[in-house]
Amino acid sequence: MSEPPPEGMELRSTPAGPAGVAADSPVGRLAATVDRLSREVRAAQAEAEGRALIELAKGILVERLGCGPAQAARQLAELTEQAGTTQLEFAVEVINQAARDRMSEVTHAFLAATRAAAEAEAEGDPAAVRLRAAESGALAADDTQAVAESLLEQALRPLGAVAVAIWAAGADGSLTLAGSAGFSPAEAARWYYVPPDVATVARCGLAEREGLWIESLAERGLPSVGRHHHPDGGRAAVPAGTGGRVYGVLEIVWPEPLPPQRPQIVRQVEALAELCAHTLETYTAPDGPARPERALPDAAELMDLADGLYDPALVLVPHLDASGNLLDFRIQHVNSRFLDPAGRPRGMVSGALLLEAYPMAAGESELFQRIERVYATGEPFRARRMHLTALVDQVPLSAVADISVSRHGSGILFIWRIEDETARLASLLQHAQRLGRIGGFEENLLTGEITWNGQLFDLYGRPETSPPVPLENLPAYAHPDDAVAIGRFLRTLLHHRRPASAAFRLQRPDGVTRHIRVVAEPVLDTDGRLLTVRGAYQDISAQHWTEVALAATRDQLAHTEQQASERDRLALQLQRAIMPPAQGPLQMADLDVAVRYRPAEAEQLVGGDWYDAVVLPSRLVLLCVGDVAGHGIEAATSMVVLRNALRGLAVTGAGPGQLLSWLNMVVHHLTGGVTATAVCGLYDPATRTLRWARAGHLPPVLVRGSEAAPLPPVRGLLLGAVPEARYEEGEVQLAADDNLLMYTDGLIERRDRSVEESLTHLLTTAAKAPGTLDQRLDRLLTYSRSDTDDDTCIVGIRVG
Repeated sequence: MSEPPPEGMELRSTPAGPAGVAADSPVGRLAATVDRLSREVRAAQAEAEGRALIELAKGILVERLGCGPAQAARQLAELTEQAGTTQLEFAVEVINQAARDRMSEVTHAFLAATRAAAEAEAEGDPAAVRLRAAESGALAADDTQAVAESLLEQALRPLGAVAVAIWAAGADGSLTLAGSAGFSPAEAARWYYVPPDVATVARCGLAEREGLWIESLAERGLPSVGRHHHPDGGRAAVPAGTGGRVYGVLEIVWPEPLPPQRPQIVRQVEALAELCAHTLETYTAPDGPARPERALPDAAELMDLADGLYDPALVLVPHLDASGNLLDFRIQHVNSRFLDPAGRPRGMVSGALLLEAYPMAAGESELFQRIERVYATGEPFRARRMHLTALVDQVPLSAVADISVSRHGSGILFIWRIEDETARLASLLQHAQRLGRIGGFEENLLTGEITWNGQLFDLYGRPETSPPVPLENLPAYAHPDDAVAIGRFLRTLLHHRRPASAAFRLQRPDGVTRHIRVVAEPVLDTDGRLLTVRGAYQDISAQHWTEVALAATRDQLAHTEQQASERDRLALQLQRAIMPPAQGPLQMADLDVAVRYRPAEAEQLVGGDWYDAVVLPSRLVLLCVGDVAGHGIEAATSMVVLRNALRGLAVTGAGPGQLLSWLNMVVHHLTGGVTATAVCGLYDPATRTLRWARAGHLPPVLVRGSEAAPLPPVRGLLLGAVPEARYEEGEVQLAADDNLLMYTDGLIERRDRSVEESLTHLLTTAAKAPGTLDQRLDRLLTYSRSDTDDDTCIVGIRVG
């Protein structure tokens, strides 16, 4: 066990160590620079302190002798020469004598200040005076309960506070209510012990270096003692610590929301919290549900514990300044597993300050701050895969380590374990094999020794205590139908000595059949003789059944596509048989009738557009265009029904409105909820009049001369929407050379335009179309801007 160096001994960072680190290496130069700068800083501090003492002695002489600074300096030099000492030693004597002379004056001044504080409290009750009086009362108190009562009555109640709690922090992160005032006994008993990791106001305040000041407890939603009595009140939780150690928390309760406090009040509350820390330092929890006390090890036991570890470890103790504030940690002991990165022997590292020996610890992953936090709160810190550079003997000086920092009494035990890259890669490989359901093997053909990993035993369904299966016995564990594939695999591998693979069904002892793929390669000696076979088994059952399901789905999809194609072909044949794409003009006295039908480009979009133009027995001409909703065989068959029904109903001599009413009843009673639109007209050649009606369809377009316009619309609901419907009729008188156009929406419908815009384009095109009726219809189809790939019907009439 290494002992700290004697008082005054300096640690020098030299490359002459057992590790043999070169003096010009980066680590060696860094260590030497730190040692040199430390010596220079200590020498500069000593020189500055000496000058300050000499100047203080000169000031005393100026006061006592009533002379100037130059004369005081000469007087000090003469007195030093007469005394036969150094100027610094004589200055110290002058200061000590002056201090003894003023001791009585200081005592009288302190008593006067105490009386002034008492008088100020009786007169004006200023907050600072009350807090000062509370300090005196707390110092006179016997325990933390009395301290809490003194703080509340003498200092905090005048500030508006109604309760105070003093919490003692346990090393495990728990809190114990060591003293309280302003709470009922039942409430204090209920909150006597708070387990670790419970987020209360005090616990959150303990985590804040400057404390926690809450304007309204309801806004934060944190539980705490007395919350139900003052749910909207303010809270303050200030850590109670001294000398770098945090012993607990001082929590103050206000009944109303807490406004921001003046800096003077905040500082005084922090002073009261430090006063509580002195009381908590000697606090012992009474019998009850409080945290169990444990015996704290001394330094020797902690060093013995470090020496018994298999990982590098440091034992650290706090290094405080004259005021009791934590400055650094002194390395009390290093165990045998520790290797200094600068090559210094462990005896030189022991006794050094942590930041002087390893300055990079101050900024690396906040390592020093975490050690400081553990020392302050007693809560251990543990982290996995933390970057650690300062204490690692590696090149480059960078490593990932698991860290453990814990407080034991007044000492800190710091342990780390460097991550083994080989072990990490082996772990990754093991996880990859487990996730991929891969088991590896190696078989020595000379000795008969077979090695399996654990995953391969799982694939075979055999315990790891059972012997592995040789490759020659593989057919005995496979499905009989796979014997040929396994035999080919073994011949290629063992006889031809080439890598081989095979897929087979493995029959396990538990009756489960798994689909396995085996891959292996031979290992030959220098003479080409077969020595070892190594390879892997992979469970491909999930892939196999996925392929089976995919094949079945593919077959079903092909069958479905075939059925759909057949249905579309039948629908197209039916549609073209009844309505050919082109039909010769229907001629009679003073009237030409032409039709055009453009089927959908895609067969699966065969629609229900239909038209008819026929001379009735009454010599009237029936003109109609319709569109059944939907596509496919259903739309085509519905179209045939409507077309034939209307032609049959027309021989009754009824008008177009009545014909559509009857046709609506037919559509409504069709199965499948079919709906359709239609426009129906009866032309009388004798009078050149056209009576027409529509069922949710676009009105016909009349082209007269160079103008085109739709006929005035009449009301009419689409077919099949309701059981019974009435349809208005319109009548138009035609003249010679007039052209009348009936069409379906496939002629003008666009996805990016409104119907009104598309209709305007149609009217413009129809008005400019010259020539015969057939040429006019062909031009309309050619210049149509429709983009819905729907079928289209046009019926044109030209009056002679």
